[in-house]
Amino acid sequence: MPPTSDDPVLSPRTSGRRRFLTAGIAGGAVLGLGGLLTACGSSGGSGGSGSSGSTPAGGGSSPNQKSVKQGGDDYAAVIERMKGFGTDAAPGVYPRTLRHAMGETVLPARPTRVVVLDTGELDNVVALGIQPVGIVYTDGSKSLTSYLKDKAGSPAAVGTINSLNLEAIAALKPDLILGSQLRAQDQYAQLSKIAPTVFSLRPGYPWKQNFLLNASAFGLEAEAKTQLDAYQAAAAAIGAKLGDKRPTITPLRFMPGRTRLYAELSFIGTILTDVPLPQPAIEQVKELAVEVSPEQIDKADADWIFYGVYGSPSSTNQDAVLGGALWKTLGAVKSGQARPVSDETWFLGLGVMAANVVLNDLKGFVAPGS
Repeated sequence: MPPTSDDPVLSPRTSGRRRFLTAGIAGGAVLGLGGLLTACGSSGGSGGSGSSGSTPAGGGSSPNQKSVKQGGDDYAAVIERMKGFGTDAAPGVYPRTLRHAMGETVLPARPTRVVVLDTGELDNVVALGIQPVGIVYTDGSKSLTSYLKDKAGSPAAVGTINSLNLEAIAALKPDLILGSQLRAQDQYAQLSKIAPTVFSLRPGYPWKQNFLLNASAFGLEAEAKTQLDAYQAAAAAIGAKLGDKRPTITPLRFMPGRTRLYAELSFIGTILTDVPLPQPAIEQVKELAVEVSPEQIDKADADWIFYGVYGSPSSTNQDAVLGGALWKTLGAVKSGQARPVSDETWFLGLGVMAANVVLNDLKGFVAPGS
């Protein structure tokens, strides 16, 4: 499976733990963090110990990774676990020590050459006015996301989310690397030898906390909080415009080999909660997504269906589903309220800039004039 920014990636040593969290919810498979994990490779090989300005986590300073990956109670508790992350340093004061998923990392000065290892970190630094020197691509696209192109500069490619090119990263001489434990835990030691490295627990669901963590590396926590407050106000304005007339929303995504209805513990799920806009009962679960077969696409029905596609539509069952007889029976389809949306913002963006684009999309569809 090609990984996406709301999906986990594990190293070859742990990829054998792949599993579904199956449940008898209207015939769908509930997908938590353990669902369909994909191996993460690196051109740098397996790493050794040691770091540059970093202290490996020990004792109770890092979460139980197995539990976090598999979903359930620990999945929902990710935000609680991140409350100790960040720094005690005053704004603009360096050196500063950052607490994060892998322990503590010392930044001797404000970073100026940053490499980001996921779409959320890219959104985060660009939102703070920082142009990264290096980025990774998703397997679905080998180009810079269009909604960031005019602000992100011309960063060099350093591999893909699930296959980091460590030599390319080192060649850029970064002074900060931002990523997540869930994506690249096995490469952390090697990355830390290249530059101070700061990892969140995971991308996706805790995107707001990840933004604040990333901002703390630059002493821009206040700026990040201001942007998050503005986002929350914009979400609340949509809710106020709707009043008691709040339509149900299904975020539907076509991917190679699977079709997903995104649930509460996903990036888009948090945005719907913030408005708030309800989701159908099948999606009201503390998980990333619910998977359905083409024969179960009626489970997606809601007042509005917003669907995206990961990568090339021809590699998914999108055309077969949208052209099928069952799709045409859905209420949202009959009423003209099943609409395509940008996958790179609704499902891949994982940051405040993408979230604001999604809010604008929602406002235009369900609350025009708000």
